[in-house]
Amino acid sequence: MPFKNSLAIALLCGTSVLAGCATGSGSRTAKVLPQPPVAVVAPPVVAAQPDPVTILIAQSDRHFATGHQELTLGHLDRARSEFDRSLDILLESAGGARVDARLREHFDRLVDRISVLEQGALAKGDGFTETKTEPASIDALLAIETFDTAKPALATAETVEADLETTTHDIPIPTNDRVLRYVELFQGRLREFLADGLARGAQYLPMIQATFRAEGLPLDLAYIPLIESAFKPSALSRAKARGVWQFMRGTALENGLKADWYLDERADAEKATLAAAKYLKTLHNTFEDWHLAMASYNGGPGRVKRALTRSRKDDFWQLSATTQFLPRETRDYVPMILAAVIIAKNPAQYGFDVIPMVATPSETVVAPAALDLRRVAEWAGVPVDDIQKLNPEFRRWTTPVKKGNYSIRVPQGTAERVREGLAASAPGQLNAMQWHTVKKGETLASIAKKLRVNRIDLAEANYLRVNSRVTTGGRLVIPRMPSSALLARASSADLERAAEATVEEVLAETAAVAQKTYRVRAGDTLSAIARKTGTTIAQLKNWNKMRGTELTIGDRLVVQRPRSSANTQQ
Repeated sequence: MPFKNSLAIALLCGTSVLAGCATGSGSRTAKVLPQPPVAVVAPPVVAAQPDPVTILIAQSDRHFATGHQELTLGHLDRARSEFDRSLDILLESAGGARVDARLREHFDRLVDRISVLEQGALAKGDGFTETKTEPASIDALLAIETFDTAKPALATAETVEADLETTTHDIPIPTNDRVLRYVELFQGRLREFLADGLARGAQYLPMIQATFRAEGLPLDLAYIPLIESAFKPSALSRAKARGVWQFMRGTALENGLKADWYLDERADAEKATLAAAKYLKTLHNTFEDWHLAMASYNGGPGRVKRALTRSRKDDFWQLSATTQFLPRETRDYVPMILAAVIIAKNPAQYGFDVIPMVATPSETVVAPAALDLRRVAEWAGVPVDDIQKLNPEFRRWTTPVKKGNYSIRVPQGTAERVREGLAASAPGQLNAMQWHTVKKGETLASIAKKLRVNRIDLAEANYLRVNSRVTTGGRLVIPRMPSSALLARASSADLERAAEATVEEVLAETAAVAQKTYRVRAGDTLSAIARKTGTTIAQLKNWNKMRGTELTIGDRLVVQRPRSSANTQQ
């Protein structure tokens, strides 16, 4: 506006001057047209240039995040590859990772984070770490105070009696106060527990009922695991009962299940169900009463027999009317099971809206030798937890050492990829186990002491007793945790090398040799040297007292330390 105003004033003044001159000369007045306004052109906007450092950090972070995810899934090879790439991106940048303060800070922080993750992965060792268990529901349920003095509501009794008139049961279901109290308890403060168990049980009940039908057992007994374990194969009680059916080890062995250092078939729902059918038949043949059979499933047949003898009773409800003959846990166990059966067979009647869990479809692959489940997961392209959930009988992250041709369940559609992985792998690439050849005069105790392993673990890993004699020249698998091969590198070549090496050779590499060095060559990076030597960048920086990552051709780097030093500096 100021520019336009001044232009208008100038034009007016100019017009006046011209008009005056024309009057003086007597000539015709000239017509002056206004000039168009001058356009104001804004200076060109210069696009901001992308910050190369920010781009590098973002690329590095993407690979780190992918590596972290792969590590969480149990895919060790892929995790290590992504971690290495996250560092290489920075090391391969113009000037290296130390030229820019932001790059330097990011690189150092990344090295620390990777080091922490790698050390955390050591907890799973070479496959010999025991897999996780979870508390058995029976412990918590039998500890709950049931308020014996409180009489169940009349409405509860009417609902249950009406339900029993229309719902078929194949074991006697009394509607006494003890059963009705648990019906109310499951509808009240134990509602969430029962709903969760019913949902999970949908995965197993068809199999259990089919087994019991084939074995001629009452189908109502299929709901015993609802109370014992909430249908959790990994459930472990305080008394060390395990699996969906909560077998004690001795009872499991008596009924055909296997349990050793590598596997525990109590956690295999199908095999344990066959064993449970056999055991329940035995108990019923002993007592000729399903309520007494159920009580002995909990308290043991010997205890129930003694209680019957002392009390001179032959009925569970009379026998359990007081705490004189049976412990409270066994007295409560039978009415608790019966109440659960009542609700489970007609959940909507009792206010339950159950959304059933669906079993993961699976297929079977046969492992010809000891096989690390993390290898299976990588070939199948699934998290290692998925493989473990399909095979809960494995106590370790490996199949048994001396039992070849062991079947492994894998997600449906992945078996062919796993078979291809097996076919393409040498025997030494299937696991990271280390072996010891027995020398003259050695015993299990001396070997365990020499190799710094637990003597009981050493014996059980080799299917021996603790006091067993060992034969000169024999080979023992050493349950060492962690394994530097699988976890520090986890490449196929390293697995093969680890399998071929004896434990003494592995120890000699870190104890007998003062230290091993590497001469830096043209094109070397710290990340590349770490890969070549089976170490980590953090270790190399630590051992060589490096503040940065710059390398000079011809320098010698310590790439392996004596065991005493390595343990304190890694």
